[in-house]
Amino acid sequence: MQTVPVAPGENFDTTVNTFATLQDQLVEMGEGIVRALPNMAIALVILVITWIFAKFAVRIADRLIGKTEMRPSLKNLVDTLVKLAIWILGLMIALTVMMPGLTPASLIAGLGIGAVAIGFAFQDIFENFLAGVLIMLREKMRIGDVIECDGITGKVEHITLRETYVRKLSGEVTLVPNSMLFKNPVEILTDVSQRRHEVLAGVSYDTDLDQAADVIRKAVESVDAVDNEKGIDVFACEFNSSSVDFKVRWWAGSSPRNGHESRDAVIRAIKRGLDDAGIEIPFPYITHTFKERVPMGTSPGEAA
Repeated sequence: MQTVPVAPGENFDTTVNTFATLQDQLVEMGEGIVRALPNMAIALVILVITWIFAKFAVRIADRLIGKTEMRPSLKNLVDTLVKLAIWILGLMIALTVMMPGLTPASLIAGLGIGAVAIGFAFQDIFENFLAGVLIMLREKMRIGDVIECDGITGKVEHITLRETYVRKLSGEVTLVPNSMLFKNPVEILTDVSQRRHEVLAGVSYDTDLDQAADVIRKAVESVDAVDNEKGIDVFACEFNSSSVDFKVRWWAGSSPRNGHESRDAVIRAIKRGLDDAGIEIPFPYITHTFKERVPMGTSPGEAA
């Protein structure tokens, strides 16, 4: 292999040419930035105007919606869509001003290609976004409802396009992804003002069951929180180990607090009514069986 000798001056000339080219490029970039400063300033003004216009547009939408009976969740959706549409339009105008060669058609095409890539990268975010829109559009599950979903029970405080704020009955706030509420069954406990509650009441086997059922029914009817017009059910439902059990059902307020209060009052009334009627509420009886006879009445020495 033959080595071609290089003169020392040639290396120096190459370094100088590279440095000169880099310097020219930096100067050209600086001149381009200076030429673009007016357009950047105009684009910044457009963004400020967009921000101000979006705020006023949301206020106008709120005033128009305030005259209707639109649900709060649907109102939030309208506000978000109005704000989103104005910002998209403002950003497109600002980009067109900053880059005059960028036409609306090419910008929309670029947004389409970018949306596909962003959609794959942020699939969960867009899934929750779409679920949030659908949740806001449907009539059920309003703000203020008490719901139960996937082991979470609480009051719906706020619905956004990404997540739903559920205040648990113990006071904590749980941020629930909208896709979870959309895919899983949601039990709305306060969809109506009243719901049916139930409790078991046991009586001894020597009790007249017709009399016991009559006493339990009258006791439940005496509770103020119970809606007697919807009826009270007293069903003998099971032969338990030491009692015959009645399933008692009644209608009262649908909130968890109302349920606890009515159940407390009903249990107290049933206990008081059965005691007054002389009907026993038995304890569980336990029978012990021994393989051999146990000596009774003998001293420890004799038993040994």
